[in-house]
Amino acid sequence: MGAVVALDALLNERRVWKGQPVSQPGGSDQPTGLAELDRALPGGGWPEAALSEILAAAVGLGELSLLWPTLARLTGSGERVVLVAPPHIPYPQAWQAAGVDLRALALVQASGRDALWTAEQCLRSGSCGAVLCWPQQADDRALRRLQVAAETGQTLAFAFRPLEASLNPSPAALRIAVEGAPARLRVLKCRGGLPPARPIALTR
Repeated sequence: MGAVVALDALLNERRVWKGQPVSQPGGSDQPTGLAELDRALPGGGWPEAALSEILAAAVGLGELSLLWPTLARLTGSGERVVLVAPPHIPYPQAWQAAGVDLRALALVQASGRDALWTAEQCLRSGSCGAVLCWPQQADDRALRRLQVAAETGQTLAFAFRPLEASLNPSPAALRIAVEGAPARLRVLKCRGGLPPARPIALTR
């Protein structure tokens, strides 16, 4: 039988490899603009070149305002932001008040598979800072194509879907549920770490 050796002796002699958590010294290049959410996410912000799902219990709970700080930053630096098949025409004054440069905003009307194809092509092109889409009845395969397109084009992708979709698996790097009364967020899935146990207040 081999000799018994104290663990601390092995560590002190550097004979045991110790894993270290991956550090992200500069944080994400894509902060959400909501400090508490940034602290809760493994990368300190939106996952880059990836698909994020925003799952809302109902339309108008602040799901769009959640992205306004990011969109203001992107359009302010000359990046194009594309909205594919939004359910309602965006209210320009509200977007301007949030700091979004409307000159860098493009709105595409499409439906069904055409909308998914359009979002995929915009993401894959690499010419957009972010693409927002509202896919209807998107299955796992369709979402995976959006995820791959976001990686290919190195673009932020956001898919707005109903909260019931959270019951189904998704290849998205991040899934956030937006709830009302009170207005709050729940991180359901985040690549690279465990979702926080507590909900996060959604400040307007």
